[in-house]
Amino acid sequence: MFLYKGIFALAFFNFLNDIHVSGCDTNCMDKPKFTPSTLVVKYGDPASAICTVCERDCLNQLFDLERSVGSTTKNGTTITWTIDSLTEWDLSLQCYYNTESGDQCCSILPFTLYKPPDMVSFSFSDHTGPLLEYTLYTMECNVKNVAPIDNVTAVFYRDDNAFASVKVRDLKNIKPMDYTFTHEIIPKRYEEGAVYWCAAELDLGSEGPQPPPEVMSQKMPTTVYYKPELGTRGFPEMKDPVAGHKLELNCTCIGNPTPSYNWTHPSGRPSPFTGSILIIDSVTTEDSGRFTCRASNSVGSVRVEFDVNVRANYIKYIVVGILIGLVLLVVIAYIIYRRSRHRHAPVPNVE
Repeated sequence: MFLYKGIFALAFFNFLNDIHVSGCDTNCMDKPKFTPSTLVVKYGDPASAICTVCERDCLNQLFDLERSVGSTTKNGTTITWTIDSLTEWDLSLQCYYNTESGDQCCSILPFTLYKPPDMVSFSFSDHTGPLLEYTLYTMECNVKNVAPIDNVTAVFYRDDNAFASVKVRDLKNIKPMDYTFTHEIIPKRYEEGAVYWCAAELDLGSEGPQPPPEVMSQKMPTTVYYKPELGTRGFPEMKDPVAGHKLELNCTCIGNPTPSYNWTHPSGRPSPFTGSILIIDSVTTEDSGRFTCRASNSVGSVRVEFDVNVRANYIKYIVVGILIGLVLLVVIAYIIYRRSRHRHAPVPNVE
């Protein structure tokens, strides 16, 4: 008979211990208090919490701390919960007592089990190699085996400057998972050589570790390609050299990769010059017309035209004319001199 009574009492106690889950009042006046008020634990670490069940209402009443894992010890109306290694993602800690009126008063300990990422990597979606200026690219920050994902912020960096941060919206997954954060950029030429990377920050609030755990990706140097552009502003001025003088046409362009150059003579024939500056030491009137320079790289090309008008070199004609005039003057002077001398020559006596 005593054995049956003991079994009945134990069963009744377990019954009360079970029914409190659905009928527990979390808004009662003298409700249990947890220390700490919020539990944040790294996966696999030890953890503990203390529940002060009540100050007066639970005296001589049924009270306990319900848990899914771990062990408890009681000291009066204070219950201590401990665990050596916490790996339970769905942990539930609920401290309660029964009131004299038959109601139940309880508190549930807010709980977060977290795990920093195993690895974080950076990449460009479906792209490797140099970037093209003014082209849209999607950056990816790949975060492996992290929890909870809702507390993760992916921060994107250019060199050492953070320029974007991305969070998950309403995923609500408390267990470890992989996730790829994305952000779009349009690179510019002045960003040539920039180093891109990302970091995953696990911000768990003031109760979590400070500073928040952060795992960084590898750093990826980049090259920005863009088609050639003429290095000087505006269009080249018209060249008006004098025949026989030096002609220099500057087609230097900026571009990445470095441009190559092809020239076309006004006559339409290809020029042997392949540099950015065409030089003719002594131009002739046959060089008058439009020179064409085409600067090209793997991204594109630009066509630059130079109008050249070679002026006749009148100086040499003037010099030749002066020389001819001087020769004529010398000849005329000689003739006059000879005639004058002949006129004044003495007449010989004839006997």
